[in-house]
Amino acid sequence: MKITFLGTGAGIPSKERNVTAILLDLIQEINHLWLFDCGEATQHQILHTSIKPRKINKIFITHLHGDHIFGLPGVLSSRSFQGGKDPLTVYGPSGIKQYIETSLHISNTHLSYPLHYVELVDEGKIFEDDSFIVDAVLLDHNIKSYGYRIKEKEKIGELNVQKLEELGIEPGPIYRDIKSNEKTVLKDGRIIYRKDVIGKPKQGKIISIFGDTRYVPHHATFIQNSDLLVHEATFSADNQSLAKNYFHSTTEQTAKLAKDSNARTLILTHISSRYQNGDLDRLLTEARAIFPNTMLAHDFFTFEI
Repeated sequence: MKITFLGTGAGIPSKERNVTAILLDLIQEINHLWLFDCGEATQHQILHTSIKPRKINKIFITHLHGDHIFGLPGVLSSRSFQGGKDPLTVYGPSGIKQYIETSLHISNTHLSYPLHYVELVDEGKIFEDDSFIVDAVLLDHNIKSYGYRIKEKEKIGELNVQKLEELGIEPGPIYRDIKSNEKTVLKDGRIIYRKDVIGKPKQGKIISIFGDTRYVPHHATFIQNSDLLVHEATFSADNQSLAKNYFHSTTEQTAKLAKDSNARTLILTHISSRYQNGDLDRLLTEARAIFPNTMLAHDFFTFEI
């Protein structure tokens, strides 16, 4: 899986950064794309990538500020124009359904696919299938804002090829059958139990993506042991008062949260336009002083998880 940043700026677009949109690529895992937030011109950003909007089947909105939702009507309608037929579900705070349906109704836009909504009223699990669980946590912003934790379920371990060969089972389609089924009956009548020829389960990945928020120390519990934490760093370390007043976080605060949660990698995003290219090294240095494995996202930055 991999994550691509389509927009990494805060509040308004700038020449260097579009507003927030983050794509989680799960094509290899479940043949889907999940979009987190959808700021203005997200569909324009998509045009500069190989992303196929019809593959997006879930959109998770952190909160209803314009720099996180103004791109939604365009992305939803373009998905229809480009042949999208599969259902799409939008998750987000109460009001997201009204915003989308009003936009589509007034513009007389008709979608070619079923559109579903899950409006969040509480914290906790909001989605689960055979491969993933998604949980939501309420953040500290000036409107209701959520963070999401995407947990990949354990995967079946690798087949013990040496053991299979010792049993006289040569490589071939039978290996796939053995791995896919709890027990397999061979042509000679023998029964092979998967548990006897498989390694330990592979631990699934954990990805945490937060919307706009003040620094909240107890959020470290929610994101504990994340392989990747994506968190806003709207302000530099010396603007802590400004961050508090505007319900945002600083580079140092975000890095401390990553450290306290035992995250593996931190990516900073949602950077204020007050910081130009010459300031970016300073922002990154501030975070790395506390959490060394930190990166600062830019538009179209892709990270393999």
